[in-house]
Amino acid sequence: MPPTFKNRRRATQVVAFSGNCAPVMALAHAATLVVALAASHTYAADIDYLAPPGVAAKEFPSPQRPVARIVSPRRSAEEHRDALDEAGQIARLLELKPGMTVGDIGAGSGYHTVRLSYLVGAAGSVVAQDVRRDYLIELARRTELLKLTNVKFALGDPHDPRLPAASLDAAILVHMYHEIAEPYAFLYNLTPALKPGARVGIVDLELPTSKHGTPIELLRCELTAVGYRAIATYKLAGDGGYLAIFSPPEVADRKSPWDIVACGDRPGTR
Repeated sequence: MPPTFKNRRRATQVVAFSGNCAPVMALAHAATLVVALAASHTYAADIDYLAPPGVAAKEFPSPQRPVARIVSPRRSAEEHRDALDEAGQIARLLELKPGMTVGDIGAGSGYHTVRLSYLVGAAGSVVAQDVRRDYLIELARRTELLKLTNVKFALGDPHDPRLPAASLDAAILVHMYHEIAEPYAFLYNLTPALKPGARVGIVDLELPTSKHGTPIELLRCELTAVGYRAIATYKLAGDGGYLAIFSPPEVADRKSPWDIVACGDRPGTR
């Protein structure tokens, strides 16, 4: 049976609408983009320095070895890291407990931030710190989706984590130490943020800094130069590298920046 006029008109309307689908889809895409940008601006507005600047980088020696470039907010697949119990090993060896405030320095995509959030619980908190604002914005989105309410975000500088005084019970720096552009200044400016008795755990690979690792002897040399004391070193499972634990110098006993002597560029550090 041939279509009635009414049906023909309806069919024409459908065809006409289909023909104009591209502009409609473009408008929808634009609207989505506006919403996403607005969300990004909202997160960005909430992410800032948490403390005034510390001592300027120019007061410290520069590292006498290569500094690796920041290339990604994540080291490897989280499933792989979970299979090795990376977060669990670090938490046990550093004796991290519910109620603590832990700094995830160089938080990146937040692998440890998320797991620490569950560990320290509602009575504790995690400070996710990074020099990349875009990384922190993405991490803020992630923690909101997971409904994690005990995570704070701290923007830092290459020479200064910009964290409040006496705010941390512990700090972890996981597979990122070799990317710190001004390690002596950074370690010096981190010290005031650590409470008495706090511990610093650094995870890295026994590789040259140019290959995204830090030889353990070089690491000990650089931290000792700033006044940190080596407590213990542990081998982590699989390809996790090592965990080196340090105690920071007492604030009153810190060296003057000009008394810090850079460690030499030793064989194997490149």
